[in-house]
Amino acid sequence: MKYYFISGEASGDLHGSNLIKQLQLLDVNSNMRCWGGDLMQQTGATLVKHYRDLAFMGFAEVAKNLPTILRNISFCKKDILAFKPDVLVLIDYPGFNLRIAEWGKQQGIKVVYYISPQVWAWKANRVKKMKQCIDKMLVILPFEKTYFKDVWQWDVEYVGHPLVEVISSFKLHETSKKSLYSSSNQQPVTSNQPIIALLPGSRQQEIAKKLPIMLAVAKHFPNYQFVIAEAPGLDTAFYQSFYAEAGVINNVTTSNNKTYALLLKATAALVTSGTATLETALFGVPEVVCYKGSNISYQIGKRLINIKYISLVNLIMNKLVVKELIQNEMNVHNLITELKDLLLNEKRNHQIQQDYTQLKDILSKGGNASEKAATSIYEFVV
Repeated sequence: MKYYFISGEASGDLHGSNLIKQLQLLDVNSNMRCWGGDLMQQTGATLVKHYRDLAFMGFAEVAKNLPTILRNISFCKKDILAFKPDVLVLIDYPGFNLRIAEWGKQQGIKVVYYISPQVWAWKANRVKKMKQCIDKMLVILPFEKTYFKDVWQWDVEYVGHPLVEVISSFKLHETSKKSLYSSSNQQPVTSNQPIIALLPGSRQQEIAKKLPIMLAVAKHFPNYQFVIAEAPGLDTAFYQSFYAEAGVINNVTTSNNKTYALLLKATAALVTSGTATLETALFGVPEVVCYKGSNISYQIGKRLINIKYISLVNLIMNKLVVKELIQNEMNVHNLITELKDLLLNEKRNHQIQQDYTQLKDILSKGGNASEKAATSIYEFVV
């Protein structure tokens, strides 16, 4: 059978590649065509567009690149018609994929959506159209199944979270003894110092808001090594440019493209809200969740986004498992207080680890998420 996949981000490329591998086991004569990245291409799928050419973030950037986005949508439709797939498999990336879903349904193509847009947080009005144009919705967060059923009377399928298998596989196969750190580190690493991981985000604007505060915290913990997880595409020099503002710090260094290796060794972590909070939890690392944006963006977001927590860990568990410091609460004093508690409060750490174990059980319910999703798609198309 012929499958056409569309993902527009690095995470979609990762989860899409694992999904393709599982589908290939079920359908040995499959023909795969995709929008994604290197990982999806490495499965043998024909790569049409790389996500690097599709990643437009924020209102201003989207508006500026609207002609390019519209050309991409037009080209995508033509490419799909020429390929004549048996099924469209759309992976997250809602701004683009929901348009393709609506069009694909009109063409009589079966449409499967894997990893739902976060309509439970904002833009809930999208669901009416989603129900009309998506034949099968595969969700990866347990509360999404209940949300769609109770609020929208839509039966969707929960397959578990694919990060569970990704991280479990990494832990199983991690045998490298190489250093975590990039060759351009400011300071050598002292092997007997416990590590605090700093995950300040992936975009320059958000890093600039949070990293200076995190660096100021490092000075108060001289017996710990603070390691910044560098985002792909950003140079070490960019991160080091914040050192001068923070003053002399001898216990901070960077790790380039080795975030999972860093989390495997970390004692605690300061983490920007997003998927990284869930990854940190699945590595069993106690964390403080951080969010800080411009005041205008925060005020707008606060009015548009209707959720109880900002971290996936707390949302999934429906309780405050990890501390969230949002906007003005994310300051040096509060971070020092919370980090000290993570490092010294054994009772709190024991509870966090219990909650993390329960979290993993919830997310891995029923087995391998990619395998379950692939089986569901294959049986739906056959």
